[in-house]
Amino acid sequence: MIKVVQIQFSTESGARSALRLQNAFVKNNIDSTIISLQLGVTKIPNIIYLGKKQRIISRIDEMVQNFLLKKMHKEFGLFSYPILGSDLSKLKEVQQADIIYIHWALSGFLNFSSIRKLAALKKPVVIVMHDMWNISGGCHYSFACEKYLTGCKSCQMFVENKTNDLAARAFKNKMALYSKYTNLYFVSPSKWLYNCAKNALLTKGKPIFYIPNVLDNTLFKPFDKAIAKQILNIESDELVIAFGAVSVNSPYKGWPYLQKALELLYQDNAYKNILVLIFGSGYSKAIADAIPFKTKFMGYLGDEYSTMLVYNAANVFIVPSLADNQPTTVQESLCCGTPVVGFNVGGIPDMINHKQNGYLAHYKDAADITNGVKFCLQNNLKGYMLSEFEPAETIKKHQALFDQMKQ
Repeated sequence: MIKVVQIQFSTESGARSALRLQNAFVKNNIDSTIISLQLGVTKIPNIIYLGKKQRIISRIDEMVQNFLLKKMHKEFGLFSYPILGSDLSKLKEVQQADIIYIHWALSGFLNFSSIRKLAALKKPVVIVMHDMWNISGGCHYSFACEKYLTGCKSCQMFVENKTNDLAARAFKNKMALYSKYTNLYFVSPSKWLYNCAKNALLTKGKPIFYIPNVLDNTLFKPFDKAIAKQILNIESDELVIAFGAVSVNSPYKGWPYLQKALELLYQDNAYKNILVLIFGSGYSKAIADAIPFKTKFMGYLGDEYSTMLVYNAANVFIVPSLADNQPTTVQESLCCGTPVVGFNVGGIPDMINHKQNGYLAHYKDAADITNGVKFCLQNNLKGYMLSEFEPAETIKKHQALFDQMKQ
């Protein structure tokens, strides 16, 4: 039996991809263990949680990075320059593994030295790219910037815009790491990031694979909408538009475009009986006041059953992301039979067949988001996941990757 160890910052919220992959591995006779820095709400079997020392290192790293990045342009999103990290190479689970998967492991979990020590074990190391960080100098999404193709000098994220800034230095560290080790394999959950990685200076010519994130479609599946509404205390005759994000204020999630789209929808008298259902964190009174419709805030949903109910209660799910890889919310909503309206950007078009299981709006066009919502409601559109995202298909792709490692 193949033994896999997966390294992931946490297993909560958007970080559940490693846990879902682990469950799918186990179902397919692949031994898998996760090493997580952060403790979850409850302890989960086959997850090794690191101790207090490693979490203190993480907090110190966060403080140092906050100081280094205090003059950064926040409108471009996150930037990570790993300084502190933990050495996992001597852990029993790593030593005994045949294959090492590295997911999102920043914020003081792994630094360049940590990754180098894992690569030096000469085991296959699979780097799962959950955003652009692995192919850039440090930004998680570059938006219109293409400096990751040439070396990330004079990064747009820094006020002083120096040639040898943190982005350029991190780029050199990654180039040295990627060039030294031939046992690194890169996996992208989206076709968009796969193509970016194929052309990126850091990963051009490296083994790169397109493998979507796996989702348990025995949990996320259609459920009686009337019952879902009743459980969530929603009137049966209300049309529900749902939206969810870890943080609504994130530069990636496109809140201003959603707000504008809802304002435009409200101007149409045919759409007055709408409830906006929102889950996640970062919501404020100002945001609530900006929504013209009746609004229900669910807050952060720590369990997948509650999330599943939200999707099933909704008539349409909106994902106005301006930069996104393979948004889990799109996958979950479609599996629950709820159509998705989103911008034609990143990995979103991988999952949506325009006007079939959702609507792909023109990028940064709030009016077209409104058009998409109307189209879905008028046509009683049903969401469904495309066949290539079936768990069995995803696992086949991982097994094909294992086979290639043996060559």
